[in-house]
This record gives sequence, structure tokens and C-alpha cells, in this order.
Amino acid sequence: MRLLHYSFEHQEREKVELTGAQATMLATLYLRALDNRSADPMLGDRHADEAFQRIDFDFGKFKLRAHNAGSVAMRAKALDRWVEEALRPGMTILHLGCGLDSRFERINPPESVEWYDIDRPDVIELRRRLFPERPHHHTIASSVTAPGLLDGIPGDRPVLVVAEGLTMYLSEVDGLALLRRIIGLFPSGELVFDAFSSLGVRVSNRFNPAVVHAGARLHWGIDEPRALESSVPGLRFVTEWSFTDAPELDRYPLPARAAIRASGRITAMRRMGRMLRYRF
Repeated sequence: MRLLHYSFEHQEREKVELTGAQATMLATLYLRALDNRSADPMLGDRHADEAFQRIDFDFGKFKLRAHNAGSVAMRAKALDRWVEEALRPGMTILHLGCGLDSRFERINPPESVEWYDIDRPDVIELRRRLFPERPHHHTIASSVTAPGLLDGIPGDRPVLVVAEGLTMYLSEVDGLALLRRIIGLFPSGELVFDAFSSLGVRVSNRFNPAVVHAGARLHWGIDEPRALESSVPGLRFVTEWSFTDAPELDRYPLPARAAIRASGRITAMRRMGRMLRYRF
């Protein structure tokens, strides 16, 4: 796949050196920029494109292919739809493991919403250089597994928790503990996130180019979404979405579209990567 090249003569580029799970966010950003530059974008994220242009990094190391841009764009678009459906005035939004995702810019929530982008300190430092500050848009420099993660966030509002490309990098123990802390703080809310099955974790650790070339490692596979209800008291499973359900697949060439749709009829394949939605 041809890499994107732009002129940066009027912009200062940010030198980035990340490895492991944090480096995969650069692959995601690159693919969203690639989608935005396509003739018919699925996500059309110009903010990702602009951030990509500011970064000095060897994106070729990920060995990505063109079809990856479509799947990444569809995943983000599906989560954006759920966020827009669940969003209410006066909510708190926790965007966990936000990476360089410009979801706040895409959603553009009302000013009554308090939005928190949360990720590790080096990621948040880079975000602050790439994305302009906006009223009611906060950043928290912390691991999502830190015991004091939610300290300082008022718990008197309903919450919407969004996490894309996060849960599979956590251990099951850490992931469940995080969900319990959130439910223990807020009076009500929704959680929307993507998850891999155990098979999806194993396959990605061996064959996903962004994971392999970043030196990252996936851990938590969620095989049965309703099992989280017994592990996290108060949590209620609402629905799931699979890549094989995406209406945007109609844009794919017939052979690819037919193969993806057919894989969706095989339970193990369908469950490898899904979006999950919960309420409490």
C-alpha cells in the first residue's frame, strides 16, 4: 500500500517514539487519515488527517494494507453512532484509552457535557500538542488501571463510557476492576466498547500487522458478553455489533463483500471482534 506523503513546510512536525500497545494508536491514526483521503471516505475524519500530517514517524513499519482502513473506519463509525444515540445534555463522557482519536471533534457534544479524554501521560502530552483545547473538554494523564483514575471526576451525573481498542490490551482482572469502579461512582450510564474473543486475541497476537510490528500484546478475550453481568454487579448487556453487519460493506468489491458476509455466519468468526453495549 502506498504511504501518504504531504508537505509540512508551514507546520512543525512532532517527533514520536512509541512502542507496544501505545504505538498501535499511530497505526489507527494513519488508517483514518488514509480513509479521509480516499475518494469515498467511510468515516471522513479530517481531524485525524490533520493530526497525521503533524507527526514525524515511520508509518511504513506497520506493513498495513488498504483494506485495513475500511475496517478501522467502520469500527469508529459504529461506536460514534452509539455515542450519538446515548448522548444526553448534562452527561459526563469518559473516553478511556483515547489515544489520538478525535472522537470529541467528530461528535462535537453540547457545552453541557463534560468530556474526559484519558490515556497514559506520554499519549496525553502528544494529544495536547496536536488537538486544540475546547471548553468542557478535559484530558487526564493516567493509566486506566490506576486506582485513583476517577479521583477528581464528579460522580453526580449520568456517564457514557467509550473505549475503542482498549479492552483487549487489559488483563481480565484489571478490566473488570475498572468497570466496577465506574459503576460504583456514577448513578447510571452506558458503556460502549469493542472487544475480541479469546480466539480473536490469539489470532491478532500472531497475525495483526499493527499489533505484531508494534511489539504489542493482547490479553483479555470476552467470549460471552452476558458473562460480564455476573462479574460486574449492576451491569446489563444491551446489544452487540459485528463488522460483518456494517452497511458500509456494500462498498466493497463483490468477492470481498461475499467473503466477509459469509464469515459472519460462522459464530467463532463473528465473535472474534465485536462492539458491545451495556447499561447500568
